[in-house]
Amino acid sequence: MEDQGSPLDRHWHLGQSDEELAVADFEYALMRGIENFNAWQQECLAAVAGHKMSATDNVVLHITRMNDRPKSVTELSKLMNRADLSNLKYSVRKLLEAGLLEKVSEGGKRKGMRYKATPAGIAITEAYARLRRDQLLPAMNALADSREQLEQASRTLNLVSGIYEQVSQRVAFHRGPLEDDEDG
Repeated sequence: MEDQGSPLDRHWHLGQSDEELAVADFEYALMRGIENFNAWQQECLAAVAGHKMSATDNVVLHITRMNDRPKSVTELSKLMNRADLSNLKYSVRKLLEAGLLEKVSEGGKRKGMRYKATPAGIAITEAYARLRRDQLLPAMNALADSREQLEQASRTLNLVSGIYEQVSQRVAFHRGPLEDDEDG
């Protein structure tokens, strides 16, 4: 992996061996990719909505609209693989205030509260989809065999996501209590 003629030393505390370097390079690329994807979502949403919202707000709006079926915050958290319900509730509240989501009560119980996109939310998500189709897809098609590459990248990211989830749970299970643990 290391180019012997290179004046660069790529080793650092997260990359002592070639195997560690490969994982660190992947993590660094993933981190940059996440930040660039978030920036893309924010800019695309701002272009069609007329004001900036967070990447999380964008994801909540689109996932809520997915399959045009109302969803609870718990469902959103599962679909987004997020455990931070308070942040998701904050995004839902912002989208409600912006008139992009509305409450759909089931059985009059607060626990049965679900959310769906309003006509304004549907219009925004449709405009987002058009802008994405017009701007992002042609750029992605610049990759040779883009569809196949994206499908392979999706499979790899799903596998790697499972690995990170597994080792995260293992570490959480075996670590000691933290200073800010409510139960610890």
